[in-house]
Parts: sequence; C-alpha cells; structure tokens
Amino acid sequence: MCSTTVWHSNSDNSGCCLLHQVALRAAEVVSKIGAFGLKVFLDEQRGQSSSAVRRARAVELRTILTRLGPTFVKIGQGLSTRPDLCPPEYLEELSELQDSLPTFPDEEAFACIERELGFPLDSIYSTISPSPIAAASLGQVYKARLKYSGQLVAVKVQRPGIEDIIGLDFYLLRGLGYLINKYVDFISSDVVALMDEFARRVYQELNYVQEGQNARRFKKLYADKQDVLVPDIFWDYTSAKVLTMEWIEGVKLNQQAAIEKQGLKVLDLVNIGIQCSLRQLLEYGYFHADPHPGNILATPEGKLAFLDFGMMSETPEDARVAIIGHVVHMVNRDYEAMARDYYALDFLEPDVDVSPIVPALKSFFDDALNSTVSELNFKTIVDGLGAVLYQYPFNVPAYYALILRSLTVLEGLALYADPNFKVLAASYPYFAKRLLTDPNPYLRDALIELLFKDGKFRWNRLENLLVQGSQDREFAAKDALQPVLKLLLGPDGEELRVLVVKEAVRVTEAITFGTLIDSYNAAPEFLKPLISSGNPAGPFKISDTEREQMIELRDRVFRIWGLLRSSDGFDPTILQPIVQVLQEPEARVLGSRVAGGVTQRLAARLLQQLLRTPPAPGSP
Repeated sequence: MCSTTVWHSNSDNSGCCLLHQVALRAAEVVSKIGAFGLKVFLDEQRGQSSSAVRRARAVELRTILTRLGPTFVKIGQGLSTRPDLCPPEYLEELSELQDSLPTFPDEEAFACIERELGFPLDSIYSTISPSPIAAASLGQVYKARLKYSGQLVAVKVQRPGIEDIIGLDFYLLRGLGYLINKYVDFISSDVVALMDEFARRVYQELNYVQEGQNARRFKKLYADKQDVLVPDIFWDYTSAKVLTMEWIEGVKLNQQAAIEKQGLKVLDLVNIGIQCSLRQLLEYGYFHADPHPGNILATPEGKLAFLDFGMMSETPEDARVAIIGHVVHMVNRDYEAMARDYYALDFLEPDVDVSPIVPALKSFFDDALNSTVSELNFKTIVDGLGAVLYQYPFNVPAYYALILRSLTVLEGLALYADPNFKVLAASYPYFAKRLLTDPNPYLRDALIELLFKDGKFRWNRLENLLVQGSQDREFAAKDALQPVLKLLLGPDGEELRVLVVKEAVRVTEAITFGTLIDSYNAAPEFLKPLISSGNPAGPFKISDTEREQMIELRDRVFRIWGLLRSSDGFDPTILQPIVQVLQEPEARVLGSRVAGGVTQRLAARLLQQLLRTPPAPGSP
C-alpha cells in the first residue's frame, strides 16, 4: 500500500502512488461533502427544516469536517463564528472544532516531547496532565508544571504525520484553484495565489519555534495595553514540534454565560478585541490572523488573552493609511477617490482605468448609506464591495483577505451577544483618533476632505470626531491640534488657509453677535427699548434664521472647546507649541488676514445697523 512518506520521490512508482492518493482523497472529499450538500438540499425541498433536523445535520457536518482532517477543520472553525451565515444549531456544533477535536495517543505525544526536548519527561515537569486538556487541528495541549520553577505552563505537541496530511489537501485545493482561475470568469482574484499564501501560513503554523517568535513580537507590540494579555514563551522547552508557554486561566469569548458569571460583559471584551485588532491591522501592521474563540480568552480580571500565534500576517504601510482614507471617502460619498484608493491598496495595476468602477461603487453605496455609516454591518460592506470586485480586474491581496477574515470573526463573536452589533460603529473611536492625531500626509489630507466638504467647514463632523476620538484611551488633545496647524501653515496650504480665514471670520462674528444677543436678552425689560431704539425685533438687523445659525455655530464651537478641555491629560501648557507655531511668519500673515476679515465683517455689520430705517412713530 502506498505511503504518504514517499511523496517527494522521483521514481515512477512514487508518481503512481501520488496519483492514486490524490484520486482517493479527491473522491473522499467530493463524496462526503457532496452527499451532505444533497441531504441539506432535500431537507429544504421537503420542508424538513426544524431545529431537530438542523441539529442532526450540524452534528453530521462537524463529523465530516473532523474526519476530513485539519484543513477542513479550519474551514469549520471559520464558519463557527458566523451567526449571519449559519443557523444556531450549526454554530454550536462547529464551535466544538475549536478545541474539542479527536486526540492522538498520549504515549505518542509524550514520546514526541522527550524526543524534541532531549530529556525524560519526569526531569522536565513535576506534573503533567495524563490526557490533553484541548485538541486543536494541528496539535493537542497538556497542562503541566515545570520542575525547575514550579511555573504552570501549557505544552502544545504537534500531531504526528500532520505535514503529509496537509500537503495532500493543499495539492487538491491548489488544483481546484487552477480550475477556478481557468474556467470561472466571475472570480477575478488569483485563487491559486490565495491557496499558496494560505498553505504557506499553515506550514508556518507547523513550526512551533516560529510561533514562539511570533508570540514574542506580538507581546512586544501590544502587551503594554492594559486590557491585553500575551503569554510568555519558555524557550528552553520549545522546539519545532513542542511549544511551552505560560498557562492562562480564562473563558472562551463565545461562552457568554460563563463570562457574565465572572461579572464581565462579552461586548466589552469584543470591543477590546476590535480596538486591539485595529491597531494590529492599521497602526503596527502585524496582526493575529486566526482570532477564533479558542484562541482568545477572557481572563477573570477582564483582560483579553491572545493565544496560538501560528497564523500571523502583516499589512503594508501604504495600505494601512489607504484603508482609513477609504473609510473617509466612503463617508463623503467620494466614489472617484474610493476607486483611486484601490491603487494604494494594491487591488489594481496602475495602468487600469478606474472610471468604469465609479458608477458601480455609487450604485451600491448610495443605497447602503441611506443609514449612517456606523449602522452598516461589516458583512454588508464586504458583500457589496465583493460584488463590485467581481465585475472588474481586481486582484485581492492575501493580506487583505486575512484582514477581512479577522474582522468578520470578531463581528461574529459580537453577534453572539448582540445581533445588532456593528463593527464599524465600534471602530469609530480608533478611526477618529487616527484622523485627528496622525501626522501622515495622506491621513491629514483625508481629514481635510472630511471637514472641508464642498468648500464648507463641517463643524458637526469635527465635533463628532472629537466625541468619538475622546473615547479612545490613547487620544490626547495636544496631538489633535498640532498636525492640523502644521498642514495649515505649510507651503502647500494656501487653498486651505483661504477656507480657514473665511471660517474664522464666521466664528468670530458668531461669538461676538451671540454674546451681544445674549446680553440683550438678559437685560432688564425696561432697558431693551432704549438699547434697540424702539425696535421690537431687537437692536440687530438680522433675520431670525441668521440669528439661529450664529447661535448654533457659537454653541458648537464652545462645545468643541469643552471637548478638548475635558480630554484626558488636558493642560493649558499644551497650547505652548501652538503659540510657537503661530509666531512663524506664515502664521502671522494668517492672523493678519483673519483680523482684517473680522474687522471688515464687523464694520459692515455696524454700518448696516446705522443705516437701517428707524421705525415710524407709533409703528409696532
């Protein structure tokens, strides 16, 4: 009988053996998945869709995926976090694939530990669990206590022969990808490249030394966050097939009852995960690409503990800021800019004309954005963009597919606790903080596009950004002020300066007249006729609409100042760098232009008041 250990032999016999194994494996996969799909189809046709029937089918699917091996287990793990794709019965059953998989013999695991570490088991651990406390797709985990220090540790041991099993599956999947690339026109992405990238990452997971290095890098980047916990790696007890890390007590995020029993809230923990993931994806560019419930625990202290660092990925720097800019362009409904973003995201070659893509974006988002952006479900956007991507020559990079997977998994976890949860709404504080504080030129331009839409300053958007940004723990008012000033006073800021001068004049006028109007309203009734020269409308010749607009603008500006003052760590001395900037020649010129505009505006108002027709005697 052929053995998978001779795959790489160049003999004719090994070639026949490989073809035989591929044929058998393909037949196994197609027959089992096909038979299951047919049963589900017949259930629907017969109207047999009760919860009991779905439960039975879910158990059957979990069994099939488990028997098909680790590659298909990983597919099931992804589905287990998507309540918008699978009925509850399937979610519950597929969640068993996270860490309740079949185990391999303990004798083989202990022999692997001794072989890899080079010492007898009783000389390494004072105690070790006689059976695994969890079994994952690539290995199983034991709880042990190190003999030399008494430290509790988790010991992960790789499944025997796993490389050969996965290799055969990826051989088949790559062949399927080739057929899709050749014959399926509506999928424009290079499926073979995506399969190759996925295979590369899975094979990286098989190297536990690499996983330990991933964990060390992840801890260095994110463990300073007070709500995030990353276990330590014990390098003296780690090899390519054995990984020893700090033991973490915690509850899986999809175990809502157990979490609430500890006095914690699932949504609070998911929000921590989203904020951490956004920093991973868009700030540092190094992210955990497999955040399923078995890999993220809620600790009794309310921290989020990340485990299993086998599958990691990186976001290119240009793509990080382009994604944030893409959100701004979506809010502004600037579909031409959205289309151009795909160059920076590496979705399109530079020579591809994006003009035909604009109508497709407009058609989808004009309908989707009838609600506010924060009310959009992340999957809605992914599906809508996907429909656009399929129509045009897009090539979705592998890192982007992993980003989508990471965020959809987190959204899926949140939907367990709240079916109305929206990832975009939870992401707003981070996006607002980045837009207000990041000096990156691309993001500064995006901020200007957001605030100065159609040549008008959107004070409501600035207020909303500050409200949202202040919810981010790393937000600081001083960081929000200086990048904007530098852009304003830069050599290329003349167009912006014109808009700022115009808006500064409006604000000064609103504050001045608003204060005068308040003073008039607060005056004793017997003085008002004297102040207004008998005019019952008051002393100022402005319409009710104009008066309301001035009061609204003044009050909004005061609220914005209040938001800045109430931000964590606010100190009046933060204005000192701004004062230094304002001493530069460009700032003095800008100040003179504002003062001149204010003077002209107030003089015109005064002249308007003096030349107004006095009320006729006896007139009302």
